[in-house]
Amino acid sequence: MNSPDPRTRLAVPATEAAPWLLGAVLHHETNDGDVAVRITEVEAYLGDADPGSHAFRGQSARNATMFGPAGHLYVYFTYGMHYCANVVCGVEGTATGLLLRAGEIVEGREIARRRRKEPKTDLDLARGPARLAQALGIDRTLNGADVFTGPLRLELPAEPMDPARISRGPRVGVSGEGGGEAYPWRFWLTGEPTVSKYRPAVQRRQPAGATAKTA
Repeated sequence: MNSPDPRTRLAVPATEAAPWLLGAVLHHETNDGDVAVRITEVEAYLGDADPGSHAFRGQSARNATMFGPAGHLYVYFTYGMHYCANVVCGVEGTATGLLLRAGEIVEGREIARRRRKEPKTDLDLARGPARLAQALGIDRTLNGADVFTGPLRLELPAEPMDPARISRGPRVGVSGEGGGEAYPWRFWLTGEPTVSKYRPAVQRRQPAGATAKTA
């Protein structure tokens, strides 16, 4: 009997899908070798119900992948220098996903070190969303890629992570509405040394006459 499509486990709001991704392993096959990361920290975003989400104000060219079916990668460029990767969750037409915040490199460590310019410790190879994407060799060319069909391959655990092993708290870097204790949508494996440190967002001042940018 055929196994059920693993993407059905992600076809729920991101806050419910988080226990499936924690402990899952994401592989990326590239010309310079394969790298795999065991995911230890994620952040959930819930579309038009979430002021911190890129999709809060609806669909755009940038965030269109978030409105597709579960099991695809939404990759965005931030601060003019970094890529971040999200696994799309929910059902097609909604916009909910999990930002891959941190993980442990379990395959291709030497390749990850070269990509990360030889960080001080291996714990830093994929600690933080930009570092994780860089270690895995993820950029915008993978936006929309299916995480179950290669060159990406997501291996979900047989069962979701035991809630007793999961900690949760406010998301990192989300300021204003959508941030703080009212949105405890960052999930991580308790006691994992690769998990990033929490830093509250700093509200950036806009130049006179400037308007806020939205996704």
